[in-house]
Amino acid sequence: MPKYQSDVDVVLRALAHPTRRETVERLSRRPAAVSDLAAQFSMTLPALIQHLAILEDAGVITSEKDGRVRTVSLRPSAFDVLHLWLDQHRTSAERQADRLGIHLARHRPKGNPT
Repeated sequence: MPKYQSDVDVVLRALAHPTRRETVERLSRRPAAVSDLAAQFSMTLPALIQHLAILEDAGVITSEKDGRVRTVSLRPSAFDVLHLWLDQHRTSAERQADRLGIHLARHRPKGNPT
């Protein structure tokens, strides 16, 4: 198991809930005040704050307080661990597909051009 597996698990758990994925999608366009985000969801402010805390604990978002306004921003580098994990699995799958293609080419019936 790769040493960063626990980081992958934390980020995936944070993104497991539809509200948190929608929040990430909205923050990918621009940072937002918590009150502005809350207005876009049909849930209480404390419920949204719990979702934001999970995202922040996972390192997916950051927050900054200026006076009475808390603004949250997406932290794109949080997804680097997912890119690494996906690339490793994609590479493995691509190697398997290459081996399958070679096997099929070797065992193609004669007279069959495809």
